Amino acid sequence: MDMLKSSQSDSKYLYFYGFLSAAFPAEVLFIVLGWFILWRERKELRGVWPAEAGYEMITNHFRRYTYRELVRATRKFKYELGRGASGIVYRGVLKDNRAVAVEKLEDINQGEEEFRHELSVISRINHMNLVRVCGFCSDAPHRILVSEYVENGSLDKILFGTEGSEMLLDWKQRFLIALGVARGLAYLHHECLEWVIHCDVKPENILLDENLVPKIADFGLAKLLNRGGSNINGSRIQGTRGYIAPEWVSSLPIIAKVDVYSFGVVLLELLNGARVSDMENSEDEEVEMVLGRMVRRLKEKLQLDDTEESWITDFVDPRLNEQYNKLQAKTMMKLAVSCLEEDRGRRPTMEDVAQILVSVDEVSSANAMGGFV
Repeated sequence: MDMLKSSQSDSKYLYFYGFLSAAFPAEVLFIVLGWFILWRERKELRGVWPAEAGYEMITNHFRRYTYRELVRATRKFKYELGRGASGIVYRGVLKDNRAVAVEKLEDINQGEEEFRHELSVISRINHMNLVRVCGFCSDAPHRILVSEYVENGSLDKILFGTEGSEMLLDWKQRFLIALGVARGLAYLHHECLEWVIHCDVKPENILLDENLVPKIADFGLAKLLNRGGSNINGSRIQGTRGYIAPEWVSSLPIIAKVDVYSFGVVLLELLNGARVSDMENSEDEEVEMVLGRMVRRLKEKLQLDDTEESWITDFVDPRLNEQYNKLQAKTMMKLAVSCLEEDRGRRPTMEDVAQILVSVDEVSSANAMGGFV
């Protein structure tokens, strides 16, 4: 009986050792294969910035291009789309037939480390109302950003009819553009890992896709604000007259409220269908004076709380033939006046603005069922 038990025990050990001897080579092979894959990925990503490498491994949406690749994609920078704050933008087509916007950065004086840091932040910005930056080139002396190509170009060409555009934005399209831009700016100001201040919000930097969904473009560089509270170096940024906040020319630090002010100007232009500088016959008057007088007049009208609101119709783009939502229009006017406060402490945040526009859109839809109120 004891001999039988001993024999069974020996058999168990034989099975156990046999299993180990069979499994061990497979385990070693698995480990070696894993190390080989890691080694190959590291080799492929050698020379790529750490921030870019991590992002490429996760999404494969952001990559580094050689200057030669972009020369080929743009046909030697042949088709100019426009001029941004940081340089000239060209249309290009990549090897996979994707159309892209290629911006050759000019006068970028920061060091390589700072450039890499700012680029790593911009590369992670992902919102439906922001133009997606999908790559870059840093082959000395060239610094280039590669972004998604947005089909319908900039808002100014359609809204103001520049460059022969015959498209007329209806009221719903204008309101949704205002809402989309507000959401995009709110994302930059409040939801990014590092706050981003655009510093040049204007119709030229609002692009419209094939469905007229707005996408804010041209973040440029040097517009980052650490959550620790450090301020942007304002000397590196150039705004656009007619859209820059009053504190821009003072010694006050640049904060997100400069974008709020610029958005207020864009709201007025969406309402009226013309640039602020063209809304009154004032050829010899500075645009800041025209804007200030207009804001004071609108503020007085809004404070009267008069049921007679024909003045709103007088202000709204006459090309719409009074086909607009009065609740939405009045709300946009109130927001514009609030955004254009000279005291930046009295301006709302873009998060507040977006929430108000969402709320009035929901109320309008519920009350009017798609009609005008």
